[in-house]
Amino acid sequence: MNPAIEIEDAAVYYGATPALLDVSMTIERERFVTVVGPNGGGKTTLFKLLLGLVRPARGRVRVLGMAPGDARLSIGYVAQTPRFDPLFPVRVYDVARMGLIGVGNPGRFRNRRATRETVLTALDAVGLADFEKRWFNNLSGGQRQRVLIARALVTQPEILLLDEPTSNVDIAAEDMILDVLERLRNSMTILLITHYPRVASRFLDLVYCVNRTVHVHPRTEKLDDDLMRHITGLAMPATFSSGAGGLNRV
Repeated sequence: MNPAIEIEDAAVYYGATPALLDVSMTIERERFVTVVGPNGGGKTTLFKLLLGLVRPARGRVRVLGMAPGDARLSIGYVAQTPRFDPLFPVRVYDVARMGLIGVGNPGRFRNRRATRETVLTALDAVGLADFEKRWFNNLSGGQRQRVLIARALVTQPEILLLDEPTSNVDIAAEDMILDVLERLRNSMTILLITHYPRVASRFLDLVYCVNRTVHVHPRTEKLDDDLMRHITGLAMPATFSSGAGGLNRV
Protein backbone atom coordinates (compact mmCIF):
# COMPACT_ATOMS: atom_id res chain seq x y z
CA MET A 1 0.00 0.00 0.00
CA ASN A 2 1.25 3.47 -0.89
CA PRO A 3 2.21 5.82 1.97
CA ALA A 4 -0.26 8.58 2.74
CA ILE A 5 2.25 11.27 1.73
CA GLU A 6 5.50 11.18 -0.26
CA ILE A 7 7.55 14.28 -1.00
CA GLU A 8 10.92 14.06 -2.71
CA ASP A 9 13.33 17.03 -2.96
CA ALA A 10 10.50 19.53 -3.40
CA ALA A 11 10.93 23.31 -3.51
CA VAL A 12 8.29 26.05 -3.55
CA TYR A 13 8.92 29.69 -4.39
CA TYR A 14 6.74 32.78 -4.18
CA GLY A 15 8.31 34.85 -6.90
CA ALA A 16 12.02 34.72 -6.18
CA THR A 17 11.48 34.03 -2.47
CA PRO A 18 11.87 30.41 -1.36
CA ALA A 19 9.08 29.14 0.89
CA LEU A 20 10.25 25.52 1.03
CA LEU A 21 13.59 24.04 -0.06
CA ASP A 22 14.79 20.45 -0.49
CA VAL A 23 11.76 18.98 1.28
CA SER A 24 11.62 15.20 1.53
CA MET A 25 9.22 13.31 3.78
CA THR A 26 7.32 10.03 3.82
CA ILE A 27 4.31 9.59 6.08
CA GLU A 28 2.68 6.22 6.42
CA ARG A 29 -1.08 5.91 6.59
CA GLU A 30 -2.93 6.47 9.88
CA ARG A 31 0.00 8.29 11.48
CA PHE A 32 -0.47 11.40 13.62
CA VAL A 33 2.06 14.07 12.64
CA THR A 34 2.68 17.29 14.57
CA VAL A 35 4.13 20.08 12.41
CA VAL A 36 6.00 22.88 14.20
CA GLY A 37 8.23 25.77 13.21
CA PRO A 38 8.47 29.57 13.25
CA ASN A 39 5.92 31.89 11.67
CA GLY A 40 6.77 32.28 8.00
CA GLY A 41 8.74 29.04 8.03
CA GLY A 42 6.54 27.35 5.41
CA LYS A 43 4.11 25.23 7.45
CA THR A 44 0.98 26.48 5.69
CA THR A 45 2.77 26.31 2.33
CA LEU A 46 3.44 22.64 3.06
CA PHE A 47 -0.31 22.09 3.45
CA LYS A 48 -0.99 24.00 0.23
CA LEU A 49 1.51 21.72 -1.50
CA LEU A 50 -0.37 18.65 -0.27
CA LEU A 51 -3.69 20.13 -1.37
CA GLY A 52 -2.39 20.94 -4.82
CA LEU A 53 -2.94 24.67 -4.28
CA VAL A 54 0.72 25.38 -5.08
CA ARG A 55 3.01 23.41 -7.34
CA PRO A 56 6.62 22.61 -6.58
CA ALA A 57 9.22 24.36 -8.69
CA ARG A 58 11.04 21.04 -8.59
CA GLY A 59 10.66 17.69 -6.91
CA ARG A 60 7.81 15.22 -6.64
CA VAL A 61 4.69 15.14 -4.44
CA ARG A 62 2.34 12.17 -4.11
CA VAL A 63 -0.71 11.98 -1.86
CA LEU A 64 -2.32 8.56 -1.45
CA GLY A 65 -0.30 7.49 -4.48
CA MET A 66 -1.75 10.28 -6.64
CA ALA A 67 -0.97 13.82 -7.69
CA PRO A 68 -2.23 16.16 -4.93
CA GLY A 69 -5.03 17.61 -7.04
CA ASP A 70 -6.39 14.14 -7.77
CA ALA A 71 -6.42 13.25 -4.06
CA ARG A 72 -8.16 16.39 -2.86
CA LEU A 73 -11.53 14.76 -2.21
CA SER A 74 -9.76 12.33 0.14
CA ILE A 75 -8.35 15.19 2.22
CA GLY A 76 -10.15 17.12 4.95
CA TYR A 77 -8.75 20.59 5.65
CA VAL A 78 -9.32 23.02 8.53
CA ALA A 79 -7.83 26.44 7.79
CA GLN A 80 -6.07 28.60 10.37
CA THR A 81 -8.34 31.63 9.99
CA PRO A 82 -11.78 30.59 8.72
CA ARG A 83 -13.86 33.43 7.33
CA PHE A 84 -17.55 33.78 7.96
CA ASP A 85 -20.10 36.58 8.17
CA PRO A 86 -21.24 36.76 11.81
CA LEU A 87 -24.58 38.20 10.65
CA PHE A 88 -25.32 35.46 8.13
CA PRO A 89 -28.01 33.10 9.50
CA VAL A 90 -26.78 29.55 9.01
CA ARG A 91 -27.29 26.53 11.22
CA VAL A 92 -24.62 24.14 12.45
CA TYR A 93 -25.97 21.31 10.28
CA ASP A 94 -25.64 23.39 7.12
CA VAL A 95 -22.10 24.51 7.91
CA ALA A 96 -21.03 20.88 8.37
CA ARG A 97 -22.87 19.86 5.20
CA MET A 98 -20.87 22.45 3.23
CA GLY A 99 -17.99 19.98 3.34
CA LEU A 100 -19.83 17.98 0.67
CA ILE A 101 -19.79 20.83 -1.85
CA GLY A 102 -17.86 19.71 -4.89
CA VAL A 103 -17.91 16.05 -3.93
CA GLY A 104 -20.27 15.20 -6.76
CA ASN A 105 -22.67 12.32 -6.30
CA PRO A 106 -20.85 9.22 -5.07
CA GLY A 107 -23.07 6.42 -3.77
CA ARG A 108 -22.86 7.23 -0.08
CA PHE A 109 -24.21 10.78 -0.62
CA ARG A 110 -26.84 9.92 -3.24
CA ASN A 111 -29.92 10.83 -1.21
CA ARG A 112 -30.94 13.13 1.61
CA ARG A 113 -31.08 10.37 4.19
CA ALA A 114 -27.50 9.26 3.45
CA THR A 115 -26.32 12.86 3.49
CA ARG A 116 -28.03 13.55 6.80
CA GLU A 117 -26.55 10.43 8.40
CA THR A 118 -23.10 11.41 7.18
CA VAL A 119 -23.37 14.96 8.51
CA LEU A 120 -24.72 13.86 11.89
CA THR A 121 -21.98 11.24 12.18
CA ALA A 122 -19.37 13.97 11.62
CA LEU A 123 -21.02 16.24 14.21
CA ASP A 124 -21.14 13.35 16.66
CA ALA A 125 -17.42 12.75 16.11
CA VAL A 126 -16.70 16.25 17.43
CA GLY A 127 -19.23 16.05 20.28
CA LEU A 128 -21.86 18.30 18.72
CA ALA A 129 -24.56 15.89 17.56
CA ASP A 130 -27.19 17.84 19.53
CA PHE A 131 -26.17 21.18 18.01
CA GLU A 132 -27.41 20.63 14.46
CA LYS A 133 -30.23 23.21 14.67
CA ARG A 134 -28.28 25.88 16.51
CA TRP A 135 -27.16 29.05 14.76
CA PHE A 136 -23.48 28.88 13.91
CA ASN A 137 -22.87 32.54 14.78
CA ASN A 138 -24.23 32.00 18.32
CA LEU A 139 -21.63 29.36 19.18
CA SER A 140 -18.47 29.94 21.16
CA GLY A 141 -15.16 30.05 19.31
CA GLY A 142 -14.28 26.52 20.38
CA GLN A 143 -17.66 25.15 19.32
CA ARG A 144 -17.37 26.85 15.92
CA GLN A 145 -13.95 25.29 15.47
CA ARG A 146 -15.33 21.83 16.20
CA VAL A 147 -18.09 22.39 13.64
CA LEU A 148 -15.41 23.25 11.08
CA ILE A 149 -13.59 20.03 11.95
CA ALA A 150 -16.89 18.20 11.38
CA ARG A 151 -17.18 19.95 8.00
CA ALA A 152 -13.75 18.53 7.12
CA LEU A 153 -14.85 15.04 8.23
CA VAL A 154 -18.10 14.72 6.26
CA THR A 155 -16.36 13.32 3.17
CA GLN A 156 -14.84 10.61 5.37
CA PRO A 157 -11.31 11.67 4.37
CA GLU A 158 -8.23 9.50 4.55
CA ILE A 159 -6.08 12.51 5.47
CA LEU A 160 -6.97 15.39 7.81
CA LEU A 161 -4.95 18.61 7.74
CA LEU A 162 -5.42 21.07 10.63
CA ASP A 163 -3.71 24.46 10.58
CA GLU A 164 -3.59 25.86 14.14
CA PRO A 165 -7.03 24.52 15.14
CA THR A 166 -6.70 25.78 18.73
CA SER A 167 -5.86 29.40 17.91
CA ASN A 168 -8.07 31.99 19.60
CA VAL A 169 -9.88 29.56 21.90
CA ASP A 170 -9.66 29.25 25.67
CA ILE A 171 -8.04 26.35 27.48
CA ALA A 172 -11.31 24.48 28.09
CA ALA A 173 -12.22 24.68 24.38
CA GLU A 174 -8.68 23.68 23.45
CA ASP A 175 -8.98 20.55 25.58
CA MET A 176 -12.23 19.61 23.83
CA ILE A 177 -10.59 20.01 20.41
CA LEU A 178 -7.59 17.93 21.50
CA ASP A 179 -9.91 15.24 22.85
CA VAL A 180 -11.57 15.11 19.41
CA LEU A 181 -8.17 14.63 17.77
CA GLU A 182 -7.32 11.90 20.27
CA ARG A 183 -10.46 10.03 19.26
CA LEU A 184 -9.62 10.41 15.56
CA ARG A 185 -6.07 9.16 16.05
CA ASN A 186 -5.37 5.87 14.23
CA SER A 187 -8.52 6.18 12.11
CA MET A 188 -6.90 8.41 9.46
CA THR A 189 -3.67 10.22 8.71
CA ILE A 190 -3.60 13.52 10.63
CA LEU A 191 -1.21 16.45 10.22
CA LEU A 192 -1.54 19.13 12.91
CA ILE A 193 0.21 22.51 12.69
CA THR A 194 0.67 24.18 16.06
CA HIS A 195 2.93 26.66 17.82
CA TYR A 196 1.51 25.95 21.27
CA PRO A 197 3.72 23.76 23.53
CA ARG A 198 0.66 22.52 25.41
CA VAL A 199 -0.89 21.24 22.19
CA ALA A 200 2.31 19.77 20.79
CA SER A 201 2.99 17.89 24.01
CA ARG A 202 -0.16 15.79 23.45
CA PHE A 203 1.07 14.46 20.11
CA LEU A 204 4.80 13.77 20.11
CA ASP A 205 4.80 10.45 18.25
CA LEU A 206 6.05 12.01 15.02
CA VAL A 207 7.13 15.67 14.86
CA TYR A 208 8.24 17.47 11.73
CA CYS A 209 10.06 20.79 12.13
CA VAL A 210 9.51 23.18 9.21
CA ASN A 211 11.68 26.25 8.60
CA ARG A 212 12.14 26.46 4.83
CA THR A 213 13.54 22.93 5.04
CA VAL A 214 11.87 20.04 6.86
CA HIS A 215 13.34 17.50 9.23
CA VAL A 216 11.98 14.89 11.63
CA HIS A 217 12.59 15.62 15.28
CA PRO A 218 14.15 12.66 17.12
CA ARG A 219 11.50 10.53 18.81
CA THR A 220 10.68 11.91 22.24
CA GLU A 221 8.06 11.51 24.96
CA LYS A 222 8.40 15.04 26.32
CA LEU A 223 9.36 18.51 25.15
CA ASP A 224 13.06 19.32 25.17
CA ASP A 225 15.00 22.54 24.53
CA ASP A 226 15.49 21.83 20.84
CA LEU A 227 11.83 21.10 20.21
CA MET A 228 10.71 24.08 22.30
CA ARG A 229 12.84 26.36 20.11
CA HIS A 230 11.17 24.93 17.01
CA ILE A 231 7.71 25.49 18.49
CA THR A 232 8.13 28.94 20.03
CA GLY A 233 11.52 30.29 19.01
CA LEU A 234 12.45 30.33 22.70
CA ALA A 235 14.39 27.99 24.95
CA MET A 236 12.61 25.92 27.59
CA PRO A 237 12.06 27.99 30.76
CA ALA A 238 13.79 26.55 33.81
CA THR A 239 10.44 26.22 35.59
CA PHE A 240 8.65 24.69 32.62
CA SER A 241 6.85 21.49 33.52
CA SER A 242 5.15 18.92 31.32
CA GLY A 243 3.09 17.53 34.18
CA ALA A 244 -0.66 17.81 34.38
CA GLY A 245 -1.64 21.43 34.00
CA GLY A 246 2.00 22.49 33.71
CA LEU A 247 2.09 23.12 29.97
CA ASN A 248 0.83 26.61 29.38
CA ARG A 249 0.75 28.54 26.16
CA VAL A 250 3.80 30.61 25.34
